[in-house]
Amino acid sequence: MPIARLIYVSVSPDQMEEAERIWKQDCAPLMIQQPGCQSEKLLKCLDEPGEYISYSEWEDQASIDRYADSEAHEAIRQHTRGLQGGSRPLVKRYEVAG
Repeated sequence: MPIARLIYVSVSPDQMEEAERIWKQDCAPLMIQQPGCQSEKLLKCLDEPGEYISYSEWEDQASIDRYADSEAHEAIRQHTRGLQGGSRPLVKRYEVAG
């Protein structure tokens, strides 16, 4: 059963345009190429400026684990390191319950 992986990230409102550009040009293309990654989207909160969710669906936990240990994951961390609005990203995993 696929696993949805959500990463909750906040950036300062003045970095929103840069964050979206970096994700679209640098991060999403790396992630979607990873074995087991079925989809990748960046969600922008309409109620809180600067709040985002990276939403990705993965084939299984093994695929997520391989990605977490990959050079692509480290490259994404490097691209986004300067964008965090003071708090660390929060990562959660979900599966369909019914």
